[in-house]
Amino acid sequence: MKLNRTKIMKKAPLLLSIVLTSTLFFNAMAQSDSGVKGELIFSKYASECLLVMDQAARDMSVKGVALVAFIPGDTTTSWTSNMIVVGALRNSSANYLAIAYSKAAEMADLYKDSGSGTREVLHGEFGYQGGIIKKIDSGYILAVFSGASGEQDVEIAQAGLDCLYEQF
Repeated sequence: MKLNRTKIMKKAPLLLSIVLTSTLFFNAMAQSDSGVKGELIFSKYASECLLVMDQAARDMSVKGVALVAFIPGDTTTSWTSNMIVVGALRNSSANYLAIAYSKAAEMADLYKDSGSGTREVLHGEFGYQGGIIKKIDSGYILAVFSGASGEQDVEIAQAGLDCLYEQF
């Protein structure tokens, strides 16, 4: 059987597009599966890790808000988060929950610990320390505490992040 090069060359772009589309599809499915698995792990252990943060804060005799979150994939387009109030949601001058989510939002944008100072603080951010973020295979995990000094917030957040990281 004689090969007809002209026919093959005409079909090459079609074959190439099929291979490329298939590759992209299977890559997206693998990332999706990884994100779903990561979210299941996060959901299973988030409360336990918040209790670790709660205990760390109580050991330091501080009050505030602890939160943990999971960002699936390499780009922030969604997240799953849990939080717990440790003694107080706010004091007379600060809403700890608002500050905690501001720290988390900064990390979701920069993929760096909150208060890193790597860029100018945007409207809605405070640039406060107290949030820790870590890259994992299925995305990012982060932990935040708000209510104490920046150093104490970081220490409490680190306890929560360590707890989460052990599960992944």
